[in-house]
Amino acid sequence: MAESEASDALRLDPFERRILIELQANARLTNEELAKRVGLSPSACWRRVKALEEAKVILRYAAILDPRKVGLGECVFAHISLTRHSLALAREFAEAVQVRPEVMECFFTTGDADILLRVATPSVSAYDRFLEEHIFQAEGISQVRSNFALRQIKYETALPLQEG
Repeated sequence: MAESEASDALRLDPFERRILIELQANARLTNEELAKRVGLSPSACWRRVKALEEAKVILRYAAILDPRKVGLGECVFAHISLTRHSLALAREFAEAVQVRPEVMECFFTTGDADILLRVATPSVSAYDRFLEEHIFQAEGISQVRSNFALRQIKYETALPLQEG
């Protein structure tokens, strides 16, 4: 795997790409099943998977749960504006949301808001408590706009690695 210029992206060969596609679809494949699907010997496949893990291309393996079935059916997008832009304030906020389990994703963004959170919560009142006890207590917050998801149309965890 050779690093491409001007980015963190690695140049993936066709076998590595197929390994990643297969693992994104089903990370519970045995090495033998994976090797058969991508057209490699089990030992060559295992070496490539280990190299992808060591290069931090594969960050972790996870089970994907149905939020409604585990009591976290509300998905809220919180658009947060800061009172001022400073590295210290941004770091402080990032550290604060890292420890909040209901924050599924956090992005610094361009546009109308500085930060976008995706929050999983059991109810509107639980989200309200999260705002009051955590977000509104954070230093430097000027505005929070919340959008509740009405219906999920598409949800993918697999990155689009197909060539073409």
